[in-house]
Amino acid sequence: MLHNGPVPSDDRSGPELDPAVVARLKRDAAGLICVVVQQHDSREVLMVGWMDDEALRRTLTSGRATYWSRSRQQYWRKGDTSGHHQLVRAAALDCDGDALLLSVEQIGPACHTGSRSCFDAGQLAVSGQVQA
Repeated sequence: MLHNGPVPSDDRSGPELDPAVVARLKRDAAGLICVVVQQHDSREVLMVGWMDDEALRRTLTSGRATYWSRSRQQYWRKGDTSGHHQLVRAAALDCDGDALLLSVEQIGPACHTGSRSCFDAGQLAVSGQVQA
């Protein structure tokens, strides 16, 4: 289900997303791109989120990570309610344009559970590892 309904005018302030960036994005059926978020200095993977063009524009122009909530069907800027902000240090598209890597300065936990990372719930067993 696409969510390209009207965006309140006060949320559209600032420059538009670069058309060259827009042309490179390969969105899913809902118009979203997957975002992998990592701590800028340690490279620790913190979380995965989703953005549409508007969330990406808000992120790049404000320096604060903004995502599209698939469950709530609305934008959310990381830290506005929790105080656990993500200050964007760099952003890069992958070679196919279907994923984004955000390097952030994470203030407080990244995970809604209160953990530093959403990926600290335990390692999965991997069998048949190939030797290098």
